Amino acid sequence: MKNSEITGLSKEELVAKIAEEKENLTKLKFAHAISAIENPSRIKKVRRDIARLNTELAKQNAQSATETK
Repeated sequence: MKNSEITGLSKEELVAKIAEEKENLTKLKFAHAISAIENPSRIKKVRRDIARLNTELAKQNAQSATETK
């Protein structure tokens, strides 16, 4: 997921996408533990996507907090 796609999401969409990606990460880790997955770098990519989503959510929360003051 690209940063330009992430910045266009609302808070609700970000929360939903984070939950979806965390579930995806859990499935990938489980599949990798049972037998080696074809592309283990996908785990790294999903972890980074979750971090990007969390960063954008925090940025939007901070922005809304400063607007309300």
